[in-house]
Amino acid sequence: MTAVSDRPQPRTDIRLAQSLAADLDAADLRSEPLRRLWGEEADDALARGMREPILRAVAGRDDPLPTLGRLFVLGMPQPLAAVERALPRVGVDGILALGLAHLDGARVVPDAIVRPQSFVDGDGVGEWWIASDLDEVALGTSLPADHVLGVGGASRTLAELVIPASVGRALDLGTGCGIQALLVSRHAGVVIATDISERALAFAELNAQLNGVSNITFRLGSMFEPVAGESFDLIVSNPPFVITPRVQGVPEYEYRDGGLVGDALVELFLRGVGAHLAPGGVAQLLGNWETRAGTPGLDRVDGWIDADLDAWVVEREALTPLTYAELWIRDGGTLPRDAGFTPLLTAWLDDFAARDVSEIGFGYILVRRPVVPTSRHLRRFERVAQPVSGLGRAFAAGLAAHDLLDAGIPHTLTVAPDVTEARHHLPGSEHPSVIELRQGGGFARTVTADSALAALVGASDGDLRVEQIVEALAELFEVPMAELWADLEPRVRELVRDGILVPYEAE
Repeated sequence: MTAVSDRPQPRTDIRLAQSLAADLDAADLRSEPLRRLWGEEADDALARGMREPILRAVAGRDDPLPTLGRLFVLGMPQPLAAVERALPRVGVDGILALGLAHLDGARVVPDAIVRPQSFVDGDGVGEWWIASDLDEVALGTSLPADHVLGVGGASRTLAELVIPASVGRALDLGTGCGIQALLVSRHAGVVIATDISERALAFAELNAQLNGVSNITFRLGSMFEPVAGESFDLIVSNPPFVITPRVQGVPEYEYRDGGLVGDALVELFLRGVGAHLAPGGVAQLLGNWETRAGTPGLDRVDGWIDADLDAWVVEREALTPLTYAELWIRDGGTLPRDAGFTPLLTAWLDDFAARDVSEIGFGYILVRRPVVPTSRHLRRFERVAQPVSGLGRAFAAGLAAHDLLDAGIPHTLTVAPDVTEARHHLPGSEHPSVIELRQGGGFARTVTADSALAALVGASDGDLRVEQIVEALAELFEVPMAELWADLEPRVRELVRDGILVPYEAE
């Protein structure tokens, strides 16, 4: 196990944080100004772990933006005099007091990175400064076990999933650097952010202070222990779900490893979340799940969620044990050419074999407590491999459609504005061999339709009721209306559920 480091602990001080924010703002330490400073190619190279192109682009410059870019974005020591000029309000003493740097003679050596992170939500476009631990490029070595990750791919994915609705009380379980709590704070009255790591909570609270966010409360503890007896309208979590062997010599990174065997952390979360959801409350998280002894992972997840809750689980990818192990060994900074790679790979493969795991799924989980008890719970477990977009709104629309269908198919429907139709003809054929309805946004579903369903969709423009359309089609195809509707009804219900057909609302 990788030892916990003796690095300085970040500290919170609202006065110093506000002063630092004012200095960062004055220097224009924002995504676009930085990208203009050192160029798009160099900026893209940084995302791939290369900082040399940036250093070349700003070589010889000691004005505030290049100085702070090297210090806080790249995590590189800078001359004391240049940092003092770049931070006139907080001063070098201030960032030392915040635990963000230390002195080495006439150099300021960063102990954390502070990077701008842009976001888009229902209220518009914005950007925050997010402090976190130095990354592998800055450290020049593998990560310590107590590493606090900045905003990574999983953080951005979860942010895109969260339903953009105003709520009273929200919980960010396993907050890490606090990015989800910050996002949720924009449409929640009160946010509770928890983590098992004191270091993570210190960064999260500092980030709230840096960005002037005051409606977040931070609590230390594991899983739901810090909020025992409390309920929430929204729970979000990017938990440390990575499946890690529990054997000597395998690093246990706090930011990704929950310390349990297999997918037990996700199971524990799902078995406990129902007790903390208020009526109408929604929980959304990312997770991994194992296919064990031939039992599909999605079926196992279904068994973890209480029957009185709505559940919608989307599997985005499934990896073999070998591919999964290689992914996360590389994530920890160990490459196949390194001496430690093969022992780690062996540990991972042995661990999966012990549980007869043939596949590891990754995806999105949504759980909701209905406002009133119902016998028609949403239980949707699916695989979605195609590119998706705007999933927060798509999940919201899907829940609304499920509730709507509880009272039956709406009388009047229309085609969603992002839906197109594609017809495929064999050469020389007058009639299409395949008709497809294609969704442009959200889950980007493609539905194959026969002539009757395609005709119903084509006629659904709000002028006629569904019953009138089916009646006309029954005459056209010369079949009894009851027989045609028995065939069409479940498929129309699916199109409404998927947002391809939506209720018509007169202007």
